[in-house]
Amino acid sequence: MAGGYHLTDIEKGKLGESSKILEEVMELIDAEQQAVKIMALVELSDLVGAIEAYLENHHPGTTLDDLKKMSQVTKRAFQVGERVSDA
Repeated sequence: MAGGYHLTDIEKGKLGESSKILEEVMELIDAEQQAVKIMALVELSDLVGAIEAYLENHHPGTTLDDLKKMSQVTKRAFQVGERVSDA
């Protein structure tokens, strides 16, 4: 049932599972549709927590810093325009 903070019915996920990440993304989308910037930022924060719990559950020892490093590598590859260096 929609109401309270969110106007959309959003299925609850299980903390430590991808379903919780999806729940937080859906809540972020709902906050954007309502044009409530602070709620969207709160949902981003909740999303970070859901990702951390997923990592702890499925990839112990892997952290958000590890994900940030890979994100930077991907960003660099797209900026260069290729995935493999000729060097």
